[in-house]
Amino acid sequence: MDTSCVIPVFKTPKDYQAYRIGANDTNRLAIVFDPIIANMSLTYCIEIFDVGGKTPPNRHQLAVEMFFVLKGEGLASCDGKTVPICSGDSILVPPTGIHVIENTGSERLYALCIMVPNEDFAELIRSGTPVELDAEDWAVLRRTELRRTELRCTDLQRTDLPHKDLLHKDLQRTEG
Repeated sequence: MDTSCVIPVFKTPKDYQAYRIGANDTNRLAIVFDPIIANMSLTYCIEIFDVGGKTPPNRHQLAVEMFFVLKGEGLASCDGKTVPICSGDSILVPPTGIHVIENTGSERLYALCIMVPNEDFAELIRSGTPVELDAEDWAVLRRTELRRTELRCTDLQRTDLPHKDLLHKDLQRTEG
């Protein structure tokens, strides 16, 4: 029996490098893991959308792309279907799906983004211009800003949420 242990790769937000792919892009990507760091074909990053920001329509030949919304609200579109998104929502984009993520909120939109296989995504990100993360970004990445009132992001207006009445009571209690 093999008793060897693979040493995990550990990073903190101070280790992330952020990039803006195009000069006029309204989103930034902070690489957490990529094929170089993880020694496997994946890209894991935090995508940060400015107010009104969005990705250009794009698609991937083989890769599945997954998003998990950390903070903010917006719209996710894939192959003509659009759904509202907010904190806690997950999106799975199949290969060849033409998709766009758009920030429609009054604050930045933050999402974890994982693409498997990498399909040159990390290389595209790194070909952009390095940018600094600011205090707002650090607060979200360090989870020092997240509050229960984040539930406001249309959760109480959505009918598809289980236990919506409990969310509403909890929100009222925390807002006093």
